Amino acid sequence: MNLYPLIRKCLFCLEPELAHGLTLQAVRLAGITALGRGLVRAWFAVPGRPVRAFGLDFANPIGLAAGYDKDGLGWRGLAGLGFGHIEIGTVTLRPQEGNPRPRLYRLPEDQAVINRMGFPGKGADFVARRLMAKRPAGLVLGVNMGKNKDTPLEEAAQDYLGLMRTFAPLADYLAVNVSSPNTAGLRRLQGRAQLEALLGALAAERRVQVQKLGRAVPVLVKLSPDLDEPELEDALAAVQSSGMDGVIATNTTLLRQGLRSPRAGEGGGLSGAPLYGQSVAMVRQIVRLTQGRLPVVGVGGVMGAEEARGMLDAGAALVQVYTGLIYAGPGLVKAMVRQLRD
Repeated sequence: MNLYPLIRKCLFCLEPELAHGLTLQAVRLAGITALGRGLVRAWFAVPGRPVRAFGLDFANPIGLAAGYDKDGLGWRGLAGLGFGHIEIGTVTLRPQEGNPRPRLYRLPEDQAVINRMGFPGKGADFVARRLMAKRPAGLVLGVNMGKNKDTPLEEAAQDYLGLMRTFAPLADYLAVNVSSPNTAGLRRLQGRAQLEALLGALAAERRVQVQKLGRAVPVLVKLSPDLDEPELEDALAAVQSSGMDGVIATNTTLLRQGLRSPRAGEGGGLSGAPLYGQSVAMVRQIVRLTQGRLPVVGVGGVMGAEEARGMLDAGAALVQVYTGLIYAGPGLVKAMVRQLRD
């Protein structure tokens, strides 16, 4: 019996950020004890569908996108839902409040969400302590990195370098977020000159970390769906020339075409079903422009197995979900992987 439609009805009576906090605390509590983790795994047991991408082995291609567990509070409980990987963050070097509330809006008429969170979080040191907990078997863990809002763009590399030094020993891969629309000026870092400078600095630091750790440190770059083709070509040239390992496509969009919700005019990044067309089109573009040599993680508007299959058919190596969980519930991953195996 699927009880989530009833639970969702109750959650949707609450302010969105409060509802998110309550669900995150629930999965955090489920992940604290071995018994709790075991019960969650048993209930949401997912069949295997192994994937290898950017040097890592994944139990299945479905992952949790950054944004859900910003501070690493619930990742061990979330792992029991069957994710092949979980991406923590976006994490900033120093704690910050993010943008003023309200900053999160549901658009149920469109199966979408608008957020202008602005990277609220407890900072790198807090998250690092959370990630020192025992890792569930078979889980690939990523950390999504962003700059603090009060860090000038010309000094942004120092934030990302500090984050790399903190999380390279703790994560299986790192993601460079230069595409959130909710931190002023951040998307300018996607320009070729700025991105080459940033990724060049990270590549040099990664070589240091590889020597220290004795293992590879894959680094992915998360791009905006709002890039036009020349902008995308420039960004991909910077990613490839710096030796980064892949691209996450995409972040949220500022576009609002075809929405029905009265909340459609809220500022911030749009995620959910309306984003899918943009995201899967960008995955195809990236695969074409790089001749398939750069692994792509497809994210944006993946609400079920049909969209996940579309991302994989477009050339994505892996797929991530977030807004789909809000509308479909915690059984989403199990259902998706089962259907992808058929």
